[in-house]
Amino acid sequence: MIKTFINAWKIADLRKKMLYTVFILFLFRLGCAIPIPFIDITQDNGLIGDSTGTFLNYLSMMTGDAFNYGRVFALGITPYINSSIILQLLAVAIPALEKLSHDEEGRKKMATITRYVTVGLAVLQGIAYYVYIWSQGNMLTTDVNGKAYTGIWAVLQGVFIVATLTAGSALVMWLGEQINEHGIGNGISLILFAGIVSRIPTTIYQIVATPYYQGKWYYLIAPIALITLILMIAYIVWMDNAERRIPVQYAKRVVGRKMYGGQSSNIPIKVNMSGVLPVIFASSILSLPPTIEMFVSNSIDESTGWGKFWTMFFGWFQATSPVYGVIYFLLIIFFAYFYASIQYNPIEMSNNLAKNSGMIPGIRSGKPTAEYIAKVISKIVLLGALMLSVVALYPILFSQITSAVDYPMNVSLGGTSIIILVGVALETVQQVESQMMMRHYKGFLD
Repeated sequence: MIKTFINAWKIADLRKKMLYTVFILFLFRLGCAIPIPFIDITQDNGLIGDSTGTFLNYLSMMTGDAFNYGRVFALGITPYINSSIILQLLAVAIPALEKLSHDEEGRKKMATITRYVTVGLAVLQGIAYYVYIWSQGNMLTTDVNGKAYTGIWAVLQGVFIVATLTAGSALVMWLGEQINEHGIGNGISLILFAGIVSRIPTTIYQIVATPYYQGKWYYLIAPIALITLILMIAYIVWMDNAERRIPVQYAKRVVGRKMYGGQSSNIPIKVNMSGVLPVIFASSILSLPPTIEMFVSNSIDESTGWGKFWTMFFGWFQATSPVYGVIYFLLIIFFAYFYASIQYNPIEMSNNLAKNSGMIPGIRSGKPTAEYIAKVISKIVLLGALMLSVVALYPILFSQITSAVDYPMNVSLGGTSIIILVGVALETVQQVESQMMMRHYKGFLD
């Protein structure tokens, strides 16, 4: 991996793209350090406090702690991800939206609609964020002269905070698009990558400092967690490189005085064909109920029947809840199949084979070939989704086990983080290699 980037650095245009990508990520981290006016978060552990393993932890992870400390990019890229999910799901049900995705102009319109929906979702999440920090007593109540914010000034204060959060989310979306157009890698994934990486020093400090608070048994649990982390990284790399190859035989044909075809080949299908997207999208969908909870938490009366129901309902969507784990598992499988249906069209693949005089040994051309390819893809997608779920759900199970023995080590969001980190790193390296291959540079193969 390091050698690939070193060789890419020697190519002038790739070096410019790499520097541009680093500059955009620097701007993102800069926005994560700029505080929002009128918000007073002075405590060391920010908004989250001791609420580990919750939706707040998820948002803080995705934004590199910008959410936790009331920064301009507190909402991060989450509204854009949710907007993309909503429109892609609607495209399956609404023919007009599906038609737009078939040509270049239509895709531009879809991108524009996605941006507008992103802004709308950012406004809603910004209001939820404002309501939450207000309920937690993290708002400045007086100006520098000691005059209280009341009446219209209190309203304007809230409007300014929501507008700042919305503008920050729109800017993060724009930064991601700039990476896609002028940089290297997937903009959304790299922004998530940068946010997670920025929290590594804090995580290391927590691991080192926790034995002082947890006692001697922690010295047994911590090495197990570390070994598990290393094995998970190796497992993800192996899973990302695994593929199923469908054999293809091309018939011989004579063109003029020359004979073509007759060779054997294969159709490579990656086991984890959707990469980290199922995990990212599943996590984003599961963030919606806690967002609603931030709106209504102060109005829930737990002494009533409905109050107890809503308290139980929102409790299901905490990252340490078994219900959360089940829903997370099902969503990962759903999005894995959803993206497989977008990436692979068995009928089109069958037609392309027939046009090039190719066939799968033992399978007739036409509909039988399409059905065979669809069956193989369905099995591979299920296997890849199950393998992805192991990494995503194991840390949740590990947290439950350590909590049961009264030495909790809450790494319930660690699976998502590791999948994103390793997946994005591998995806970016592959894009760099493909860019080098396009320029006929083969130094990375030496």
